[in-house]
Amino acid sequence: MTLTYRPSQQKILQYTHGTMGIAAVPGAGKTFTLSALAAEIIGRDVLAPDQEVLVVTLVNSAVDNFSSRINGFITERGLLPRVGYRVRTLHGLAHDIVREKPGMVGLEERFGIIDEREATFIRKEAVNAWLAANPNALDDYLDPNMEESKKDWTRRQQLPQALEGIANAFIRSAKDRRILPEQLRYRLNQQPAPLPLAEMGLAIYHDYQRALAYRGAVDFDDLIRLSLDLLERDPDFLERLRYRFPYILEDEAQDSSQTQEKILRLLAGQGGNWVRVGDPNQAIFETFTTANPELLRNFIAHEADFQRALPESGRSQPAVIDLANQVIDWVMNGHPDADVRTALAPPYIQATAPDDPQPNPPLNWDGLRLINQKFSPEAEVSALVDSLARWVPENLDKTVAVLVPRNNRGAEI
Repeated sequence: MTLTYRPSQQKILQYTHGTMGIAAVPGAGKTFTLSALAAEIIGRDVLAPDQEVLVVTLVNSAVDNFSSRINGFITERGLLPRVGYRVRTLHGLAHDIVREKPGMVGLEERFGIIDEREATFIRKEAVNAWLAANPNALDDYLDPNMEESKKDWTRRQQLPQALEGIANAFIRSAKDRRILPEQLRYRLNQQPAPLPLAEMGLAIYHDYQRALAYRGAVDFDDLIRLSLDLLERDPDFLERLRYRFPYILEDEAQDSSQTQEKILRLLAGQGGNWVRVGDPNQAIFETFTTANPELLRNFIAHEADFQRALPESGRSQPAVIDLANQVIDWVMNGHPDADVRTALAPPYIQATAPDDPQPNPPLNWDGLRLINQKFSPEAEVSALVDSLARWVPENLDKTVAVLVPRNNRGAEI
């Protein structure tokens, strides 16, 4: 099968060494391009038999997709299938690293890993325990004009859920900065004035970590933190990994955190081969994880030996592309808050060429609707569901996609 590459993809496939940063728009074919690049490197016969191209992606579902695509590319070249590359999520890679020497980071040989569901349960228990011990500690943050009955309802119904989100962000941020509860306790003791919310976060963080220790387990954020600790403590082990993975290709790099970036930077080494692709303008994980799209922006602008872009997208009709590009312009030049004008940046989305294998849908302005009414979260769900209830019966042969910011929001809808 003959593959047709866009000019922007062809430039990326010419990569041979060094650091390369790629800014890609939605629907630009990041997985396709990175898979083709992995196959291109494998096909050049530059790897020793015990070396692999390491592909790091964001979620488990992408691992199989990458493996399938790379395997297809290399078998078309007549090469052995499933040889010369390894695909891992960052958490999977961290697990591989820690499993080799768990004792060096204070873990038992058969340590456990709790999934996100169990981690959520443990955090919830820690939050409820703190609220039970401090039932009125947050009253100063409630509206003083609120009726007492409403305050009581807020304490029972709204505060626990709000604190679960705050505790999650607090704990993940602390672990991304590699600050353990005892270290945080020392820092808070040095502050010139009390910080009640930080004290609350520390108490919940301490109980959460104690519950993990009781189970003899770590969570996914601990894996990231401990793998970086191990790489920094054992230079011989780090050198072995650098030899094993002479090329690192990172997908969805806009959702990398500072600790994740440090891991890959260490593995690549000074003057190493590290390719990062992502779209800083669609860093949706930034809202509920420690992801920071500024890391990718800074890498592309100031660190990468080569800067590339994947601006073409066949995913959307021209009206949607035009609107998206106008939003980028407005944020950069017209947003009333100057501090957030760097939130979006080029590349602008371009439609694909007429002969592209993935042409854009035809222009349809009627297919684009903007609603500028302000909804409460509950009213927004109701309005969306009412709209779907009208649309679905008349479109039984079609599928509608609903994008939501969080899993529990999707469950509500």
